Amino acid sequence: MSFEATGRYALLPAPAGLTLVQDLLNTVAAGRPRQPDLLATAELAAPWLATAMRSWAAARDGSAPVLPAIGANELPALRRLRDAVRDAVRGGKDSDHLAPAPLTGGLSLTLDVTGRVRAVPRGTTAPGWLRSAVLVELLEAQQADTWRRLKMCRNDRCSVAFYDRSKNNSGVWHDARVCGNAVNLRASRARRSGRDVPRAPGAASRS
Repeated sequence: MSFEATGRYALLPAPAGLTLVQDLLNTVAAGRPRQPDLLATAELAAPWLATAMRSWAAARDGSAPVLPAIGANELPALRRLRDAVRDAVRGGKDSDHLAPAPLTGGLSLTLDVTGRVRAVPRGTTAPGWLRSAVLVELLEAQQADTWRRLKMCRNDRCSVAFYDRSKNNSGVWHDARVCGNAVNLRASRARRSGRDVPRAPGAASRS
């Protein structure tokens, strides 16, 4: 399986289909050197989505849907979907309005030979199918209690999505050595210059 957006930040994928949600979030421009926003153009978005769909289908022992090529007019809808999921992961902290419209998507329920009922996303366009697939994966992740482990890096210059594998679910950085140290260093420099800045999450207090 290959999830291009997450892989370029050297992150382990989230379990099962939740990786699709993580990969959508990681289409943002971040990292050093700065990686491009994979939803900026149709030329970048089309191959990302095709690879993500194939990897998602392989993880679910299914087949990827056949969708029309992504058009430039569909990019804003894809970016809105990413922003909505990002806001949900961060508990509404990124929302710039009081009552965001809820995401909706189509799905069908199937009963397989093992007796398991599965939700299958439906959609005839890239934004429609991806929205449905994301909602299906979020529902299943909430049922499996893995949704709370999908997080955004607390470094506001990073904000990539990572899956917290710590025993007590206490992670705040996608890489503590990179982002945690960078935030703590900026805070230390600010204190030395006399500016009052918030302490980084997890930083020890000084007496």
